[in-house]
Amino acid sequence: MAVGGKTSQPIGHHEFCVAHPAECSVHSETRVHVRLDRARWKELTDVNQSVNTGIRPATDEEMYGRPEVWGFPTTSGDCEDYALLKRKRLLDKGWPAAALLITVVRQTNGDGHAVLTVTTDHGDLVLDNLDSQVRLWSATSYRYLKRQSEYDSGAWVAIEDGRGQQPLVGSLR
Repeated sequence: MAVGGKTSQPIGHHEFCVAHPAECSVHSETRVHVRLDRARWKELTDVNQSVNTGIRPATDEEMYGRPEVWGFPTTSGDCEDYALLKRKRLLDKGWPAAALLITVVRQTNGDGHAVLTVTTDHGDLVLDNLDSQVRLWSATSYRYLKRQSEYDSGAWVAIEDGRGQQPLVGSLR
């Protein structure tokens, strides 16, 4: 996944950082690609599965009466909440923060969505609440827009998704 320069931080992430400053103040001098062995793969798939099945989908409007609230879900949440909880659980297992990046994508229907990207020696993998399988980013149908910086967990970088534009709902194919 090729990244470009700095870009805007999602407002929900900014407010999350204010509430949880330690989550957004991790700095790394180098890129981190986790060596993916059988044990690490099992951790990834187990975390993805347990969060996907343990949290009930609900919108921020339903839960908070506001359009954009990022947090750690306990019983219900939306896409970025799933991604944050997966990140937290992997951090608790010793995974490096620089390899666990919240990522904003556009779905084929045009809706925005958030996933967790994990940088590994086997490529950038995606943990998604809409998919029970952990996949390479390039094996998804999403258009990738931006993600947390590998070097600063409070900063965001643009993604150069070289796979071409995907049509939005209502556009001609």
